[in-house]
Amino acid sequence: MMTSNRPVGDLLRDWRQRRRLSQLDLACEAEISQKHLSFLESGRSLPSRGMLLRLAERLEVPLRDRNALLLAAGFAPSFHERSLDDPALRAARAAVDLVLKGHEPFPALAIDRHWTLVAANAAIPPLLAGVANASLLEPPVNVLRLSLHPEGLAPRIANLPEWRAHLLDRLRRQVDLTADPALTALLEELAAYPAPSTDQPVAAADREMAGVVVPLRLIAEGGTILSFLSTTTIFGTPVDVTLSELALECFFPADPETAAALRR
Repeated sequence: MMTSNRPVGDLLRDWRQRRRLSQLDLACEAEISQKHLSFLESGRSLPSRGMLLRLAERLEVPLRDRNALLLAAGFAPSFHERSLDDPALRAARAAVDLVLKGHEPFPALAIDRHWTLVAANAAIPPLLAGVANASLLEPPVNVLRLSLHPEGLAPRIANLPEWRAHLLDRLRRQVDLTADPALTALLEELAAYPAPSTDQPVAAADREMAGVVVPLRLIAEGGTILSFLSTTTIFGTPVDVTLSELALECFFPADPETAAALRR
């Protein structure tokens, strides 16, 4: 999150540049003059609360950082940040639990903005059996670290080069979108893990899905390979910081053999 001890004009300019928009582009989207936007960014004018929220909406600024913009301009934050166990989020937590439970016997989990595990269904623990470094399973569990660490799941991912590249690309996009220093540090850590050989033969199933989706191919007990396709679900209209940063990762069997194994 961008800190609020900087002038609000500097923060606005940073977000505009991060979104690769010119002043004219943003001014047109926000239906204001380019001159007015220039004055806001330079500090010659101060934005109203409404104007700041309008610009933040056009720039797709995360809710946490919209609060930082408001604080930098001298306004109170607009968006609450509650624990998922807060009574106000009871309905949202029930929806999360419903999705996770309803996805069984296939694995599904909920993560926060830093890829920290928030909740998981009963299909997840059996897939984590045999992780060499038990500390990776101690809360708070970072699912990216668990996946790519050489003593985590990495040795059991049959298509590790492709899956690693996919996860790092997702993380890079998050860093670009959010400027979150914790995500930047996580990306540096994961990228420094030993890179797997790219000389491995590509499975026929992976060749069929090439250019469409990157599967997760996990080696289970007995050498059986479980193949998954993943989807990400987020809340559509959150006005709470916690909900806006919550994502549900659901894994679907990519072949009949995987589906049958999970049902067993």
